[in-house]
Amino acid sequence: MTVVPPETARLDPTRRPRVLVLFGGRSSEHAVSCITAAGVLEAIDRDKYEIIPVGIAKNGQWVQVSGDPSQWSLRSATLPEVHTSDESLVLAASGAGQNLASTELMVTAAEQMPRSLGGIDVVVPLLHGPFGEDGTLQGLLEMADIRYVGAGVLASAVGMDKHYMKVVFAAAGLTVGPYEVITDRQWANDRDGCLGRAAALGFPSFVKPARAGSSMGITRVASESDLAAAIEAAREFDPKVLVEAGIIGREIEVAVLQGRGTNEPRTSLPGEIAVQPGEHDWYDFEAKYVDGAAAELSCPADLPPATSEQVRALAAAAFDAVGAEGLSRVDFFYTPSGGLIINEINTMPGFTPISMYPQMWAKSGLTYTELIDELIELALSRKTGLR
Repeated sequence: MTVVPPETARLDPTRRPRVLVLFGGRSSEHAVSCITAAGVLEAIDRDKYEIIPVGIAKNGQWVQVSGDPSQWSLRSATLPEVHTSDESLVLAASGAGQNLASTELMVTAAEQMPRSLGGIDVVVPLLHGPFGEDGTLQGLLEMADIRYVGAGVLASAVGMDKHYMKVVFAAAGLTVGPYEVITDRQWANDRDGCLGRAAALGFPSFVKPARAGSSMGITRVASESDLAAAIEAAREFDPKVLVEAGIIGREIEVAVLQGRGTNEPRTSLPGEIAVQPGEHDWYDFEAKYVDGAAAELSCPADLPPATSEQVRALAAAAFDAVGAEGLSRVDFFYTPSGGLIINEINTMPGFTPISMYPQMWAKSGLTYTELIDELIELALSRKTGLR
């Protein structure tokens, strides 16, 4: 494999950067990824960038797909899905001299000669969950020396695993809530002990897959009798389960954007999620992606000025604690006593036009299209390899 050294790589100024928009994937959040892609494909500046839409089917096959946003938007009766094809896409090093696009996208099919779709300058990986947001895809792109939007291998892996995320946050001096981890082996060997540890957290509690997002597999548990079923529901998505004590407090979120060069991370105005009375008891999948009236974002959140500054500083600290790049959304609980408890970091937050991350930046002065542009520029400007 011939690779252009990062310090000598250059982007040809006579052409638009070639941007591979990658979505779908093998995780349970496949449809969410497609919905995110619909928003990005609609808003991205096509006069500035040449867009190459690529989908990953549920079996892991990379395929060439339509760049029409309407094909990937949420329809009332059907969740969008990337389907398999007779032709697959693969990445191949091309040794393209001083050009950034030193890796080509190749089309392969049975009994046919491979053909090239051209070089790739940067990837926008809009995948959520395992096999996309957890460092696996990032590792592939690192091996191919391809620049990409968002967090690297370690930050993606830590941000995906809610257990180790909390370990890192606590080590960095951030306050985390009480929790228990139930591994596959523990559940098989000592179910009663697992249930006892979970029940000791009190009720209500939240049982969730340790490595999933978009509210997949999460159950709000009101009593001990419901714990086992909730754990089994979470285990359908991940054999490792997290049980968190319910925390009384307001849900405050901050959108974080990597600083240019050696500058500090940038933070949006804090936002607050309020689930409207009705069909949703908490901020579940339907409230996030389907029912646009289910949740209301207040940005800036109604907080004392000192608290607003504090939560923004803590969000930047969380971003740095995991070594994030590009973008992240950091979620907190603001307790009645005035404390701030970090809930989680999401290194590839929901990115539809109604998602909280772009909404908070819009309220902070950066439009959806400008935000996409800034993320691509950040990715193009960073070197490949160790950094």
